[in-house]
Amino acid sequence: MTHLPPAVDTPNEFVSFKYQFPRFFDALHGRGPARIVAMGSSSTAGRADVVPYPPRLEMYLRAQFEQRFPDLTIDIFNRGKGGQEAPEELKRFDTDIFAEDPSLVIWQVGTNAVFHNYDIDDVAARISDGLRRLREQRIDVMLVDPQYVAAMLVDDKAAISERMVSLIAAAGEAAEVNVFRRWALMRHWHVQNDVGLAEMVDPSDPDKLHQSDWSTMLVSKALCSAIAGVFAAMA
Repeated sequence: MTHLPPAVDTPNEFVSFKYQFPRFFDALHGRGPARIVAMGSSSTAGRADVVPYPPRLEMYLRAQFEQRFPDLTIDIFNRGKGGQEAPEELKRFDTDIFAEDPSLVIWQVGTNAVFHNYDIDDVAARISDGLRRLREQRIDVMLVDPQYVAAMLVDDKAAISERMVSLIAAAGEAAEVNVFRRWALMRHWHVQNDVGLAEMVDPSDPDKLHQSDWSTMLVSKALCSAIAGVFAAMA
């Protein structure tokens, strides 16, 4: 029998953003390049058997906006590198972000800080540094916090993960940028929709850290809904 993925819902609280995306809004109206840079680690870069979120999101956003802007092309540049965290990613800003002149940057952070036992206060400081640099360049920004998976919940990592999520939220609020609450959304699927942790992780990953193709697809759709919601509020 074919395995059917579990049914889940995505409450509005997880796809509602507080802050606008003025430069991306202008780009959609033909007043600048509609380019998005996806910065991050393996959740962004992808794995051999998992289609990562950037190409999925690109496809969903194009479908979302093609009727209203038939001549517009939205391009997402995948600048994920597995194993990296904010301190390493900051070193790539000039070449991997600013050189592309994006209107929006989606920065996925926090996972490796927990998994590889970084000093998470230092990581939070580096995230704040990165947000300052991006805002100085007048680039719209969205942060994506860690995934809710088994590797982030073992031993003392659950408490550290929760603190990392809180620090990311605080950094986003201080810089007035949106945070996509991937941790809370996936926890909702697990707790409220009875989705097993094994369903949300790539079955080929012995670390039980990386998301499955199915959960990556759902996160990509939720990201698209969040961005579209900001656009609808600004239109």
